Amino acid sequence: MTASEDVVMEAQDESMKRFTVELEFVQCLANPEYLNYLAQHNYFKEEEIANYLKYLLYWKDPKYAKFIKYPQCLQLLELLQEPRFRNELVNVPCTRFIQLQQMQHWSHHFRRRANLVNNSAVKKEGEDKQEPKSQT
Repeated sequence: MTASEDVVMEAQDESMKRFTVELEFVQCLANPEYLNYLAQHNYFKEEEIANYLKYLLYWKDPKYAKFIKYPQCLQLLELLQEPRFRNELVNVPCTRFIQLQQMQHWSHHFRRRANLVNNSAVKKEGEDKQEPKSQT
């Protein structure tokens, strides 16, 4: 392998490492307790963090968002752009409220999805019964 190939491979490794670290951090933003920890330790008061959060908005682009397992992190990333929201995260009741909202959303989502699956199964079963039988 030539020196230039080594440089290219090293750059690709660094790029992949950065992608992975940023993906993990963005997904951690879906955890309200982690946000509370960051706020209580004054990370959100640093201008560098505010700028970094603004930079991370590129994850909302579909070509990057497809790698995210916890899509609520994108909504929280959007909310973190607001200094008032970042300041409120110091308060445990705020954190608990966010957690409760997430749990209610998941509960509603899964209940709705289960109903859709059940309804489509019942509908398919009804269609199967109504199919005319061929006469031989």
